[in-house]
Amino acid sequence: MSEIRPYHHGDLRDALIAAGLDLTRAGGPAALTVRAATRRAGVSPNAAYRHFADRAALLQAVRVAIQQRMAAGMGTMDQEADTTETAIAMLRAVGLGYIRFALTEPGWFSVAFFGEGAAQRAFGDTAWPAPFVALEAALDALVTTASLAPADREGAEWPCFAAVHGFAELALRGPLRGKDTDSLMTLAERTVDTTIAGLLGR
Repeated sequence: MSEIRPYHHGDLRDALIAAGLDLTRAGGPAALTVRAATRRAGVSPNAAYRHFADRAALLQAVRVAIQQRMAAGMGTMDQEADTTETAIAMLRAVGLGYIRFALTEPGWFSVAFFGEGAAQRAFGDTAWPAPFVALEAALDALVTTASLAPADREGAEWPCFAAVHGFAELALRGPLRGKDTDSLMTLAERTVDTTIAGLLGR
């Protein structure tokens, strides 16, 4: 569970986000209310409005925190690729990390990409979600290592994202639902590897 830090010395915003993480981890976006979050933080509901205009604003802050955790779990944020092999490994880690997070944290994943308003807010005008930024960085690494032509890089994030996001949806809500995690990850590896092979023309 996320650590709930009690409100003191002006850290209420972080405490409410931590409360939101705990609430949504098991219950998804529907579990998050301002009243429930403030109850966990030990303050009155009105106190939340000093930091968040409404529930949607709090949900968006929780969504961003989840996306950052998701990207960190991919293990590529501080990685530099200097060979084709390392660039491909980065892209593979992003794809499998995305799917693995969806399977192990379905509540959080629902908030990040499926929850109410997620499609509009996850890909808003101000910033792209952290997992998508990691995907773009991995694709750029392929160009840097001369593994992918710049012309082929243009727009490549979308079929790659569609492959892993679509697989996650099939596993959580579609015909793959109910399969054990090991079986799903075996299929996920095939999906990611096939996508990379197609991207590189192999």
